[in-house]
Amino acid sequence: MKKACCMKTLSPFIILSLLVLFPCVSAFSQARRYKIYDDYIDAYKGIAIDHMKKYKIPASITLAQGLLESGAGKSALTRSSNNHFGIKCHNDWTGGRVYKADDIPDDCFRKYKKAEDSFDDHSRFLSEKQRYRSLFSLPLTDYRGWAGGLQKAGYATDKAYANKLIKLIEDYELYLYDKKGEEKKREEQAVAKKYKHKQKHIPYKTHNLVYVIAENGDTYEAIAAEFGFEPKDLYKYNEVPEGFPLKQGDLVYFEKKKSKADKPYYDHVVQVGESMHSISQLYGIKVKNLYKRNKKDFEYVPEEGDVLKLR
Repeated sequence: MKKACCMKTLSPFIILSLLVLFPCVSAFSQARRYKIYDDYIDAYKGIAIDHMKKYKIPASITLAQGLLESGAGKSALTRSSNNHFGIKCHNDWTGGRVYKADDIPDDCFRKYKKAEDSFDDHSRFLSEKQRYRSLFSLPLTDYRGWAGGLQKAGYATDKAYANKLIKLIEDYELYLYDKKGEEKKREEQAVAKKYKHKQKHIPYKTHNLVYVIAENGDTYEAIAAEFGFEPKDLYKYNEVPEGFPLKQGDLVYFEKKKSKADKPYYDHVVQVGESMHSISQLYGIKVKNLYKRNKKDFEYVPEEGDVLKLR
């Protein structure tokens, strides 16, 4: 996969003269939301947040896995056994059991008395299994790292598992539960104040677009304050809703993205942990154009190995 290279550094003092303000629509506003998903999130977000504090598993990951594995609580397995995460019996399980076809015709799944028991078992399952140990060194806000790590560690055999989790987290803004309310607001205000009169980032230009590269702890608000933008403008340019998290290495554009990638970027091979939005950011193209160019609707989840057209 080719990444942006040969970037030309620009003087911060001439950046604003390069930019023209254009309104655009957040990529995530295009995604269809389902009431049963919202209802599921409302029902279990409290448990997910409590478990995040206790077990150090992002609440967004817990909710996304629950949504995906249980069909928002409507799957036959969930209704018959309160199993929200598709956890199988394994040799160390001594609790209730239910059988259904999966890898084998009569696979054994764990059965719980109530949903809360399933959430607790899921948290302990991840925190106690050695194969997931490396995930706990990741920041709680790194849902993309967690999603990719779960797939690589073998939580599910679906090649698109990580990318499905990421899409759910971004479509339903589950990342907001990883950093809650006033705590999050105070942190963002402190970061913005810290960098208001001190330039931290170097602006670059590639794909004929001006951008900076996010560092650990960055927010859109802090970068906007640093360069004299309104946060809402950076949200628009980068097609994200307010409060969308940044991770180290993310590109933050200072102008409207384009309808197609520049030459020589003709296509992209999807990797584990990527979403249509993250791919669009990599090449500086609008998310809706990436969907349209590949004749996909907004329900599509990119799967590892898929080849997407960029121009």
